[in-house]
Amino acid sequence: MQVRNLGREDYQLTWSKMVEFTTNRAEDTVDELWVVEHNPVFTQGISGKEENILSNTDIPIIKTDRGGQVTYHGPGQLIIYCLIDLKRKGIGVKKMVSIIENSVVELLNKYRIKSHLKNNAPGVYVDNKKISALGLKVKNGKTYHGLSLNIEMDLTPFMQINPCGYPGLEVTQVADLTDNVKFDIIVNELSDILIKNVSRN
Repeated sequence: MQVRNLGREDYQLTWSKMVEFTTNRAEDTVDELWVVEHNPVFTQGISGKEENILSNTDIPIIKTDRGGQVTYHGPGQLIIYCLIDLKRKGIGVKKMVSIIENSVVELLNKYRIKSHLKNNAPGVYVDNKKISALGLKVKNGKTYHGLSLNIEMDLTPFMQINPCGYPGLEVTQVADLTDNVKFDIIVNELSDILIKNVSRN
């Protein structure tokens, strides 16, 4: 599996590149993880409801093709897009979601942050506050989109939405839970854990 660090990019550009990659990949195309930070943006999943955007905002709102409701992306948030051939690996989308969630839990354990999952509410939580969101699109047995992990960012834009469609859902980030925050190290650690856990299945 190949890891590509895209730096900071506008969401629309990265999304277009994901679609192109997935559409054009061959049977033997190597799976990839794309690491990126986005400029401030709200994204609405395919089932997104307008009432989950609570106020007028200058931040762009983009309707996208991933699953889930509305979320926020911005600098200081780690995003890893998972371009995986599930059919070739012999796993389903539910298994892939589980791999992503448990990889984030494993990472947070390294920082002595006790996290948990919720039934019927994808993502990872700390004391019922969301720290990591995920949404995937599957096309011809291949995934794109992926996960976001709040590391050290401005969380105030989340107050303009019902995060992931849940009114009153609070969010948190790694920097508020530990002093040992080095963005680039966390990027490498989570990428390594994801590769290990995907390869094991």
